[in-house]
Amino acid sequence: MRRGIVAAVALVGLAAVGCDDDGVREDLVVTGTPPATPYAGRLDLPFRESADGSAREFEESSGAAGRALECDGPIHSGGGGDGWAERDGGSTPEEGLNAYFDMNQPELPDHGYRVERRAAGRVLFSYDVDGRTKVAVVVAKDQPHRPGWGPETNASCDPAELPASFTDNRFDIWTDRDGRRLPTTTVSSSTGPEHCDWESVHFLALGGRKDVRQYARDPRGVLGSHLLTAAYKGDVRMPAGAHDTGYRFHDWALWLTDDKATAYVRTNHGVEAWPATKERVACK
Repeated sequence: MRRGIVAAVALVGLAAVGCDDDGVREDLVVTGTPPATPYAGRLDLPFRESADGSAREFEESSGAAGRALECDGPIHSGGGGDGWAERDGGSTPEEGLNAYFDMNQPELPDHGYRVERRAAGRVLFSYDVDGRTKVAVVVAKDQPHRPGWGPETNASCDPAELPASFTDNRFDIWTDRDGRRLPTTTVSSSTGPEHCDWESVHFLALGGRKDVRQYARDPRGVLGSHLLTAAYKGDVRMPAGAHDTGYRFHDWALWLTDDKATAYVRTNHGVEAWPATKERVACK
């Protein structure tokens, strides 16, 4: 494979887009210059569903799509489809790619893909940034009990490697002190989900999938003390032992003490104290 693989994160939610006469999204597939180093391996690599989220499991689950990526860091997500029903299969590879978005609803760019590679019964589509593949989808034709063209494997790089025009208003992409975009596996943040009435909460996560440390900005106290190690404070003095991580998001600057018990966020209006959560908080 072209890059290492670590963890997959489920990404959902996609805005409605226009479709052409055959039901395929407008500009889903475009012509243009292919990647400078097109994937030259097999498209029919075996794959299996990930069982435990380990690097090896996800490498095996993303098949040729994962190996086609050219990520700056670890692959962010990858896997094989559960297959497509008779009504889902398309008459062309482009319709098979369109079925991927209809069936999986990934929060990924839904237009601007190019044909990177064709082989017997399979086509590799790539979404490229500066000539390097950041999203890859392999579609296959007429698989057992799956007539027509449909998605077989898919993989994508970290959202920070996608264009800002796509990630803006979808992801909080933090930067270092020099303005370089940081992968979401290093630092990420997001607004709480609406269906749990947590819109006033902002979560901050540091570290990878297995050893992530989570903090919460909870000015209205909707999470409750059973989920937080302390109360959120909107105006505090920066502790003498705190150090600037260099992580930035708009006017937020993240500071931490050595024990990392609290995230101190310096803003244009002062310093906020975001407490750590007692465990990884997720809305159910």
